[in-house]
Amino acid sequence: MREGKGFKSTFGFLMAAVGSAVGLGNIWGFPNKMGSNGGFAFLLIYLILAVLCGYVVMVGELALGRKTGKGAIETYQILSRRFKWLGWMATLSPFLILSFYCTLGGYCLKYVVLNFGNLIGASWGTNGLSGAEVFSTFMTNQSEGVIYGIVFLLLSVLIVMGGVRGGIERFCTVGMPALAVMLVVIIIRSCTLPGAAEGLKFMFMPNFEPLKENFFGVLATAGGQMFFSLSLGMGIMITYGSYLKKEDSITKNALTIMIFDTIVALMAGLAVLPAAFALDPNGSKGGPSLLFVTLQNVFDNMGPLGGVFGIIFYALVVLAAITSSISLLEVIVTHFTDVAAAKGKGDKRKAYSLIAALAVSALMVLVCLDGLGSNGLWVPGQKLVDGVWTITATFNDCWLDFLDMLSEGLMMPLGALFMCVMISLELKPRVVRDEVEASGHKMKIYGYFKVCVSVITPLLMLLVIGGQIREFFF
Repeated sequence: MREGKGFKSTFGFLMAAVGSAVGLGNIWGFPNKMGSNGGFAFLLIYLILAVLCGYVVMVGELALGRKTGKGAIETYQILSRRFKWLGWMATLSPFLILSFYCTLGGYCLKYVVLNFGNLIGASWGTNGLSGAEVFSTFMTNQSEGVIYGIVFLLLSVLIVMGGVRGGIERFCTVGMPALAVMLVVIIIRSCTLPGAAEGLKFMFMPNFEPLKENFFGVLATAGGQMFFSLSLGMGIMITYGSYLKKEDSITKNALTIMIFDTIVALMAGLAVLPAAFALDPNGSKGGPSLLFVTLQNVFDNMGPLGGVFGIIFYALVVLAAITSSISLLEVIVTHFTDVAAAKGKGDKRKAYSLIAALAVSALMVLVCLDGLGSNGLWVPGQKLVDGVWTITATFNDCWLDFLDMLSEGLMMPLGALFMCVMISLELKPRVVRDEVEASGHKMKIYGYFKVCVSVITPLLMLLVIGGQIREFFF
C-alpha cells in the first residue's frame, strides 16, 4: 500500500470504487443494451456473469494491486515473467475508453444546458424541435461537440490533479450519495407515468425468446457490459487496490462494489425504460438515441416540469460519468507518477495529469468530429464505394464503435482471461488467498475462487470473446 497516499477511509475507497463502476456503463450502457437485447434475458445473463466472472476478477485485481502497492503496469512486471505485457494492455484500454467517454460526457453536459434553456425559455433550448432533430443538429455541429468534450475532460483532470484523498475520494464521497438521490427522483417519476408498467414487464417478466434467437449475441453484449460497468480488465481495480489498506477485507469490498454497481444499473433501467415505454412506445429501446432522443422526448412531454427533470437526469449522467472518467485517468497517471517517484523526481501528479489529458484529447477530438458517424469521417475497416466511406462491419459504423470494439469488446475480456490464466497457472490461487488473509480476514470463498479462476471464469470469457468477435465481424 502507498503510505500516506491511500484512501482516508474504507467508505471513501468504496465510494471511489463504486463511482468507477457506476458511470455511463450503468446510466447509459445498461438500459441501452438491456433494451436492445430482450430485457429480462439480458438481465439474467448479466447477473450470472457478474457472479461467476465479475466478482472473481475483481477479487483478483484488488489483491494483486494491494500486494504490490503499484499501478497495473508495475504490478504485472513485478509479479509475472510471462504476462509482463498485460499491464500495458490494461492501461491502453482506459486511454481508448476515455476518448469516447469524454465525448459522451460532453453530450450529456450539452443536454443539461439544453434543458436549462427549456426551463427558462432561452434560445438555446429545444425550441419546439423533436428529440431526433435536436440530436441530429448537435451531431453535425462539430465545433460544439469538441468544446463540450474538452470541458468534460478538464473537469476530470482537475479532480485527478487533486490526488486520491484531496481529489478522487473527496469528490466521490459527496458525488455518489447525490447521484443515488437524483436517481430515486427520476425513478419515481418514470415508474408513475401511465404505461410505465410495460417497461417494468420488459425488464422483470421472464422471457427467454431472445436467448433462443441470439444466445451468443446476448452473452457477448452482457459480458462486455459487465466488464465496462464493473471497471474490470482495464487496470482500475488494480490501481485502486494499490491504495487499499492491509486491514481492509478485499472479498467484502469486492462484493460490496459488485452489489452496489448492479443495484445502480437496475435503478438506471428503472429510470429509463419505463419512461421510454410510457411516453415513446414506438421509439428506440437501445443505442445512443435512447438517452438523447427518446428520453429528451419524454422530458419535452412533461410540460413545465420537463426542464427540471431533464436537468436532474442529465446532471446525474454527467456526475456518474465523471466518477468513472477520473478512475480511467488515474490508471494512466498512476503509472507515470510511480516511475517518477522511483527515480526520486518527487510528486509529478499535476504535470502527468495534464500530459495524459492532452494525449486523450487528441483522440477524443476525432471522436467528437465524427459525431457518431454523422459527418462522413473514415473509420478503420470502411472502404470507399462511389466516393463514400461504406460500412463493412458493425464495429466501423463510427469511431466510437471502433474504439468500443477494441477496448470493451476485446481488450478488457482478454485482459481478464489472461489474468485468470496467470493466477491459476503461474502465481497459483494461493497468492491471492495469502493477500486476502493478510488483513486477518479468512478467505471463506477460497474454494469457489479457485474453481472459478482456474476453470469457470476462463471458459465463460472465451465464450464472451467468441460472441464479441461474432457480433463485431460477422
